Amino acid sequence: MKEKIQMEFSVNTSAKILYPRLSTPSGLSEWFADDVNARGSDYSFIWQNSAQKAKLVSSKEAKFIRFKWDEDEGLEEDYYFEFKIETQELSGDTALIITDFADPDDKNDTINLWESQVGELKRALGL
Repeated sequence: MKEKIQMEFSVNTSAKILYPRLSTPSGLSEWFADDVNARGSDYSFIWQNSAQKAKLVSSKEAKFIRFKWDEDEGLEEDYYFEFKIETQELSGDTALIITDFADPDDKNDTINLWESQVGELKRALGL
């Protein structure tokens, strides 16, 4: 049974600039994977010489995008990974909230990987 992980990162940019980096193949290939291909709602994420397939299950422009790995398809549990953009009302700061699921033994590795990937995202955004 996988455990739900939710991480929040402060991203000093607007939702309009951030969202394409989370939702388009070209944007995702800047920071998330070496290459990303999409055909309709079917995405292929490529790292070095391995590919993982995922389906875009829901999204709302400049708000969130949710994917489900093909390997998790058909499982009773609803595993997914999601990028959610929230603007803090008082400060106006933009937060990127990432939700993912990991085996309890892999939780720290998963968190470290996301922290590293978000570092790449911030570099791609020039932050």
